[in-house]
Amino acid sequence: MTDPTRRGPCVVVAGGGTAGHIEPALALADAVRRLRPDARVVALGTERGLEKTIIPARGYQLEMIPPVPMPRKPNVDLLKLPLKVRSAVKTTREVLDRVGADVVVGFGGYVALPAYLAARGRTPIVVHDSNARVGLANKVGARFADKVAVAVPDSGLPNAEVVGIPLRESIIQLDRHALRARARQFFGLHPQAPTLLVFGGSQGARSINNAVSACARQFADARIGVLHAHGPKNSLVVQDVPGAPRYIGVPYLDRMDMAYAAADAVLCRSGAMTVAEVSAVGLPAIFVPLPHGNGEQALNAKPVVDAGGGYTVLDEELTPQRVAELAIPLLTDQRRLASMSAAAQGTGHRAAADVLARMVLDVVRK
Repeated sequence: MTDPTRRGPCVVVAGGGTAGHIEPALALADAVRRLRPDARVVALGTERGLEKTIIPARGYQLEMIPPVPMPRKPNVDLLKLPLKVRSAVKTTREVLDRVGADVVVGFGGYVALPAYLAARGRTPIVVHDSNARVGLANKVGARFADKVAVAVPDSGLPNAEVVGIPLRESIIQLDRHALRARARQFFGLHPQAPTLLVFGGSQGARSINNAVSACARQFADARIGVLHAHGPKNSLVVQDVPGAPRYIGVPYLDRMDMAYAAADAVLCRSGAMTVAEVSAVGLPAIFVPLPHGNGEQALNAKPVVDAGGGYTVLDEELTPQRVAELAIPLLTDQRRLASMSAAAQGTGHRAAADVLARMVLDVVRK
């Protein structure tokens, strides 16, 4: 039950599973606290997602609920789904009552679905979707939400407002040029050489690792440095060329702000969060959409590519030759880097977190 002595609103965010769901939820949480320091933010999560470590580390209360993964194909798991949903909704409703939720904000995924169903008819709901193609959970939640926000136009959700993707303040406020010298020293990169940042998501990407690392000698000959996050379960063996800028491989990037500041361009997947961040900081990009799923990663990259801020290369076409053909001329052309950087920044929504936070708090007031 709600505590009558509590001053500020209680905002419950549901965005567990992957960083693409968790990071927008936490960016919103930070924005809510900036606008309403007396607010409480509680996050819903499951034992199987990244949220069990990320959310407490960022200083937010985490309440665990049973996951409700949606089967992609008709199978025995689909038959078990109604029981799993019922159990998860019951547990989630108990959490919402106990913390005194004033609004539930869902970001999609298997944490959001039980949150929407538990809040329906009892607690106001705000839905946010980051992807060009909306997932099932948010399609369900949007049917009875008080407000629906999306990252891009033409999402297919009814009455949706385009706000962009909420981003961390460390990304929004990042001045790459002012931080460049310190960032390159932080990673041990050459202080002046043009630098390519490479990553394939939190777990890395084998196709990206193989294609880019095979170009190590060509990058060295072109006097280009490389910072390559290959994923904690993968390895990368690249020999430094004496006198050339270094090719540095790391399992994971804890300081993405530093990585962005160190780089002149990036080669990466095109998840919605990744596209939003590299655009916000103005990094020219070579996007390699994930070859699985429903094709949403190619759609995520399209506005930036159409604006002239990046290129798209299909995963099956990502050869060492293709990497060299695109990356080396780009990184050795300062004029093109500058024009693509400006084009990328022009596609972003840097104020998305604050816009969404105001929307959420307005729903609470009403």
